[in-house]
Amino acid sequence: MSSDPLTPNTPTFVPFSKIPNFDPRAVPVTGIDAHLPPVPASRLDPAVLRARFLEDRPWTPELRSEPPFSDRELAAAAVLVPIVAREQPTVLLTERTTHLSTHSGQIAFPGGRRDPTDRDLAHTALREAEEEIGLDPRQVEVIGHLPTYTTGTRFVVTPVIALVDPGHRLVLNAYEVADAFEVPLAFLMNPAHHRRHRVEVFGSEREFLSMPYHQASVERFIWGATAGMLRNLYRCLAA
Repeated sequence: MSSDPLTPNTPTFVPFSKIPNFDPRAVPVTGIDAHLPPVPASRLDPAVLRARFLEDRPWTPELRSEPPFSDRELAAAAVLVPIVAREQPTVLLTERTTHLSTHSGQIAFPGGRRDPTDRDLAHTALREAEEEIGLDPRQVEVIGHLPTYTTGTRFVVTPVIALVDPGHRLVLNAYEVADAFEVPLAFLMNPAHHRRHRVEVFGSEREFLSMPYHQASVERFIWGATAGMLRNLYRCLAA
């Protein structure tokens, strides 16, 4: 996939979630990145992950921005990338409720806009995770962050990488979060599960990644910004 999603020829300020009948699952797959190696299991150990973010090992993020869906001013935001420190680590994700104004119904990391009272962007991510899913900050160890990712809705998002105590308890904010679930980190860090899509929206082509995960009879369709940030995590850990 190219370093950035395709830039539209003309401004198209309509988010995917507001396009009538738009279903990302129905967009044709243009490629699967099975030719890329998965991150070795040894690099996914929580202690190794912690050490990785203390290093200054060079790497290049693959995806940094999306074509804009809005002409509003850029806003700083942060998401928590919560890696649950199980024997086989998992990533904790949420499904947003369908009535929200941005990214409604999508699979997402907990997070949101930075408040003026937040000490830093890690504080933003932890505060939002506590508000959205009841994740106690005392059960979370921030170990690093990824480069910013600018969404089509004009949020400049800092992904905050954290290890989460496997004994955590969640209390979902029913207004914002329809569900919370875990996906094996090894699954997400294997490009054989990274699919590339291309779609034409109002005369402009756009690209996005997806990483569908089947949990029993439920398909967790991870795509868009969340998939883009996970792809950057892959590039970081594979370097």
